[in-house]
Amino acid sequence: MKIKDLPKIERPREKLARYGASKLSNSELLAIILGSGSGKMNVLELAGRILGKMGAKGLSSSSLEDLKNIFGLGLARASTLISCFELGRRFLKEKNNPLIISPEIVCQELRYLNHRKKEHFAVFCLDAQNQMIKKEIISIGTLTASLIHPREVFEPAIISLAASVIVAHNHPSGVIEPSEDDLKITARLAEAGKILGIQLLDHVIFFQDVFFSFKNQNLI
Repeated sequence: MKIKDLPKIERPREKLARYGASKLSNSELLAIILGSGSGKMNVLELAGRILGKMGAKGLSSSSLEDLKNIFGLGLARASTLISCFELGRRFLKEKNNPLIISPEIVCQELRYLNHRKKEHFAVFCLDAQNQMIKKEIISIGTLTASLIHPREVFEPAIISLAASVIVAHNHPSGVIEPSEDDLKITARLAEAGKILGIQLLDHVIFFQDVFFSFKNQNLI
């Protein structure tokens, strides 16, 4: 039976429009993504057979080549499925942002800077549970107290309604002890945070696997 021969209320798209996506079965949701059937199967039958063979977990982890060869899906529909699952993984990752509770986690989040030749100054905007709302690079280059201004550091925190911030920067030289400018920058940001009601929790200086934490050293 073709989809158009089904009563309207049983067709996946019409059902979604009337009841919402949460009311549809996995087969119905997959049928909407596939768009059309294959051979003598309508799209609902095709979706049911795919899920019956692979299961939801197997389908979501399949490669493009795997999907291309299943029931004649072809490149276009296989690519659509791969893209849908990848988007879902990315959105889930963004939703489950990490807890930033230690300098070790800060260094892990910024490990991609380990081999950069210039200093990168980053700010982590956190909610009341220390969960990261956003992470932003504020400055690139040799850092001085005159170059790092509180407005650039706290602007993303204000926009994202952050409760607190952690700042961090790499020392390409490998010397992680804070410079005179690092001390001035930290004091200035801590004072600005008090005025704004957005606490500066820590300033982390790092080089590869070693770090200096102002909080751990009781300098904040």
